[in-house]
Amino acid sequence: MSRTSRTHIRNRVVATLAALAFTSAAPTAVAQDAPAETAAQASAAAPGDIVSSARTSFHPLPGQPTNTDSWHITYRSTTAKGAPNVVSGTVIVPKDGRKGPRPLVTYAVGTVGLADQCAPSAGFPKGTTVEANLINQAVLRGWAVAVTDYEGLGTPGDHTYTVGKAEGQAVLDAARAALRHPEAGLSKDSPVGIMGYSQGGQASSWAAELHDSYAPELKVEGTATGGVPADLLKVADFNDGNIGAGLILMAATGQNAAFPELKLDSYLNDKGRKYVDFMKKNCVAVDTVAGLFQRISDVTVKNPLNEPDWQRRLNESKLGSHAPDHPVYLYHGGLDELIPYNVGKQLRADWCAKGAKVQWRSHPLLGHIGGVTIGAFPAMDWLGDRFAGRPTNGNC
Repeated sequence: MSRTSRTHIRNRVVATLAALAFTSAAPTAVAQDAPAETAAQASAAAPGDIVSSARTSFHPLPGQPTNTDSWHITYRSTTAKGAPNVVSGTVIVPKDGRKGPRPLVTYAVGTVGLADQCAPSAGFPKGTTVEANLINQAVLRGWAVAVTDYEGLGTPGDHTYTVGKAEGQAVLDAARAALRHPEAGLSKDSPVGIMGYSQGGQASSWAAELHDSYAPELKVEGTATGGVPADLLKVADFNDGNIGAGLILMAATGQNAAFPELKLDSYLNDKGRKYVDFMKKNCVAVDTVAGLFQRISDVTVKNPLNEPDWQRRLNESKLGSHAPDHPVYLYHGGLDELIPYNVGKQLRADWCAKGAKVQWRSHPLLGHIGGVTIGAFPAMDWLGDRFAGRPTNGNC
């Protein structure tokens, strides 16, 4: 690629990410420390139990009010290794006078970054969480929404970015927490939908696959998931030296947070260590621009992705080995510059082969950003049909 072409792409990416206003501002006050509890309370706790709750506000854009009640919560979940942890998130309920069970969407946001100030809950009060506008579309339909911050964003510890099982469990437990919230007015009989794109596509797809074994009591009617990085090794290969190169190092950092025995630091050179330190302090817009066109070989003394232990852990986050027990709407942009279109097609094929009801929607002219902004609306329409009890057999 010529220097002129690289400069053009760099400028385009910078402009796009700046326009999206990712949450890279100073952190909003977010409760990070769970209240002290007795050993008996801790042993009796279950995934989805609320640890703390405080009123917050939800703004799709700076200064834009919404007629909602919202709470910043911390709740119990489970790590990728099966240990208990505490995750933060937000519960949002429309103030529309509706009585009785209303649908609940547990919403998984796309990549925001590795620092606590990047957490969705930190941006909602300021109107700077980039997907808040899409979340508001669900609220305007009368749906309650639970939004996880994922493990390690807004809570102690590092964010386990791209670790599929941890993400999926956090998404399902956010729904459990919302249903158990004493002020939210929801019911255990509320129909539940799962939705997410990009990292949120990975998280929502993992939630779909885990539902029948991890949270079968949730009345999940459907999952709408898009731009899914279903195979991390293929995604890494696609982005090596490309515009999404910074995401590879972010993902490696997230995997190492979940599995410190991988010893990422031992593979990094000085440049790589500086990048990791920088990324842990900033949000995705800055991190992506900083990592543009870097190659793995530029930041390592040895490529960890060639090592059996790294490959094993990354393959543990691979999707498609288990059919979701409910219908799925799966969508992908044909011009996606970050997550290869063929990775999305392969997930469709894998799920279909296992008997899942998959409604596949290709957006041939959309890239990654277009996929989330435009693709979300038909995805929500599809979820609305599931909440209304309309049948679907998919198009496998």
